[in-house]
Amino acid sequence: MNHNDHMNLIRGGVPEKGGVWADFGSGGGAFTLALAELLGPGSTIYSVDRDGGALKRQARTMESRCPEMGVHYVTADFTQPLTLPPLDGVLMANSLHFVRHKEGLLERIRGYLKPDGRLLLVEYNTDQGNRWVPHPLSYQSWQQLAQRAGFNHTELVATRPSSFLGAFFSAVSW
Repeated sequence: MNHNDHMNLIRGGVPEKGGVWADFGSGGGAFTLALAELLGPGSTIYSVDRDGGALKRQARTMESRCPEMGVHYVTADFTQPLTLPPLDGVLMANSLHFVRHKEGLLERIRGYLKPDGRLLLVEYNTDQGNRWVPHPLSYQSWQQLAQRAGFNHTELVATRPSSFLGAFFSAVSW
């Protein structure tokens, strides 16, 4: 996937410019960069990943491509409680499939969000994992899980074919 693919997968889940968002499991920051461009100058992003080296590389990219963004790099495991301000949104792009027991984490994430906050998910559209993507979930499974975790609304944002595991989907829940 390239930058345009990242933008197209999340564009419909970012309702407006500005705000305070977090990217959980941000890695090298490909989706963080797309989110920053969609949110625009003056926004704040908390980029959370366990890999401090990946966050350092991400910081160099963000500083050169989006110097006006307020990005806070948090070296932490997003499955553990975090200290964050109330968020307008959380992006999870290709990170939830590493979590076996998702419902409790999603309830915690819902608690980080403002009352009208959104959870924007990008995942492989399959319920069959492998050793690289151990616990993926299809859009249909996501709808059910999001409802159980307290998100009353879920909408499909976009899909994209993938040579690995068939396809991606993005969805927004609030």
